[in-house]
Amino acid sequence: MRREFAMPDVGEGLTEAEIIAWQVAPGDTVTVNQILCEIETAKAAVELPSPWAGTVGELLVEPGRTVDVGSPIIVIETAEAAPEPAAPAAPAKEEQGAKIGEAGKDGRIATLVGYGPRPGSVTRRPRKNAAPAPTPAPAAEPEPQPVASNGAVPLAKPPVRKLAKDLGIDLRTVTPSGADGIITRADVEAHATAPARPAVSSGGERREPIRGVRKATAAAVTGSAFTAPHVTEFLTIDITATMELRDRLRADRGYRDVKLTPLAFVAKAVCLAAARTPDLNARWDEAAGEIVYYDRVQLGIAAATPRGLIVPKIRDADTLSLRELAVALTELTDTARSGKTPPADLVGGTFTITNVGVFGVDTGTPILNPGEAGILAVGAIKPMPWVVDGELAVRTVCQLALSFDHRLVDGEQGSRFLADVGALLTDPGLALTW
Repeated sequence: MRREFAMPDVGEGLTEAEIIAWQVAPGDTVTVNQILCEIETAKAAVELPSPWAGTVGELLVEPGRTVDVGSPIIVIETAEAAPEPAAPAAPAKEEQGAKIGEAGKDGRIATLVGYGPRPGSVTRRPRKNAAPAPTPAPAAEPEPQPVASNGAVPLAKPPVRKLAKDLGIDLRTVTPSGADGIITRADVEAHATAPARPAVSSGGERREPIRGVRKATAAAVTGSAFTAPHVTEFLTIDITATMELRDRLRADRGYRDVKLTPLAFVAKAVCLAAARTPDLNARWDEAAGEIVYYDRVQLGIAAATPRGLIVPKIRDADTLSLRELAVALTELTDTARSGKTPPADLVGGTFTITNVGVFGVDTGTPILNPGEAGILAVGAIKPMPWVVDGELAVRTVCQLALSFDHRLVDGEQGSRFLADVGALLTDPGLALTW
């Protein structure tokens, strides 16, 4: 029978997604859970698995187009008989699991690629088979998106599409040489070795549609900047002792297999300081007229990726040891750079750290993530002249910048928090006294 697979509800309040690339073509045989395509939402890139086994009949959406949730994207011919139309049913049984976007028995939110974090835990339930989306509502006409230079959808077999994806090549820019305009492996390899040419118009400019992560980031920072009254304070600190401690720990047997970066020490200091000044681990709830204080620190780490800036979270960071934070940071950044961060890991933060120092920048004035009370920018770590016991010496120095929401954090609380973070990085032994 002919079955249309609609763009599923990926959860987290998202209503649309862009088809990045198809992994199948008409005539291909697919199995249950085989990846059909990769999509990009406003939060992350996600792979869509097939809910049925059968033969691909038709691709209904071209790569590069944005599709509303509920809109059909692919036709799969199956050998199964058509199911009877389902009448409105009672909520699904507990053993069947929660529907996508709804809370399950244990309070976790079901998402397309698994479940959100278990309360008080950083682990996830293994992903279950994706279910067909509910009956689609009438979809709006998608906005025009660029296709191949000749106006057609690029044609290529799945192995060729995978090769292009691995090489970071957009098939729309490859000139086909195969029969009927099919792009071959040789075409992709030739394109990869050809000299790069700037994609400019006749007017000497390049235009790209505003969409995906870039569109979401723009909306978030604009809303934050004009909603929460920002205050930013700066502090320059001597972190020589912290860097010496890092060198000693690297030689320790317990840390030999861990990538221990200065950011791990900053994360630990932030968690300890938040326990002393809980105003920085809070949220202003305008609708309820309340300030929400959190028991746990859901620590966001700003990460630059090929698709733009995202802020994945380390769940319950305040419960983790320094070593566990270092491991979590490595996993988080590796996943973000590969574009595989699940949408559930991008929401629910309570405080954020942004490391501008990796770009050689001394400091900045970070913008709050919506719904969070504070964000800490960590500047470049470098040797500088410093006065120690009345004598000039060369020390390892770093600048911190803390932005906070002045509606719920006064200058006293913000200054105390920043001073505590600075004190811990200046003398990490203080942690034993807190």
